Amino acid sequence: MNITPTVFPDVLLIQPKRFQDERGWFMESFRKDLLEKAVGHALHFCQDNNAQSTYGVIRGLHYQIPPHAQSKLVCVPQGEVLDIVVDIRKGSPYFGKYLAIELSSKNQRQLFIPRGFAHGYACLSETALLVYKVDSYYNKAAEQSIAFNDPKLAIDWQIPQKFQKLSAKDLQHPTFDAAKHFDNNSPCYD
Repeated sequence: MNITPTVFPDVLLIQPKRFQDERGWFMESFRKDLLEKAVGHALHFCQDNNAQSTYGVIRGLHYQIPPHAQSKLVCVPQGEVLDIVVDIRKGSPYFGKYLAIELSSKNQRQLFIPRGFAHGYACLSETALLVYKVDSYYNKAAEQSIAFNDPKLAIDWQIPQKFQKLSAKDLQHPTFDAAKHFDNNSPCYD
C-alpha cells in the first residue's frame, strides 16, 4: 500500500497494491496500522457510508463541525467520480483552496480526508458507488455545507451545467465566506 501526501499535506492519496493473475485479483483495501502511521495519530472509524449516483450527480460540499467533525477514507469500488476536498481551516496556508482527484474502480485510489476539510464529488461515469469510512457518527446538528458553485472557489466539476444534478438541499448551501470554518485554535482530534 502506497500512501502519499497530496498538495494538501494532511490529505493523503492511498494506492493499494493489487495482485492479479488469471484467477482474478486480491488487494488489501484498508490497513489501519499503515494509515495511522501516515497520519500520525490513532484513527477510530465507527461508521461506513455508501452512496450510489448516476452521471452528472454532484454531492457536496459537506462536513461536520467540532465536536462532531469527521475524517473520511473514501474509495470508489464501481464507476468513476471527481472527488473534491476544500480546506476550511482558518490560518491554513491552503484555506479556501480545493483539490480535485479522480477516484475510480479502475485506478482503485483512495483518499484520506482529515477533519477540517469540506468534501464533495461529481459522478463522471454512468453510475458510481462511493464508499467511505468516518471516525465520528453523523450528527445533524453539526452538519455544515458550502455551495458547490461558489465563484470564490471556482471548482471545475467536469460536468456540463445542463447535465448537473443536485438535491434541493445541496442547491441551498451558503457561500464559502458565509459558511462556518474550522478554528485553528480548536483541536480537531481528541
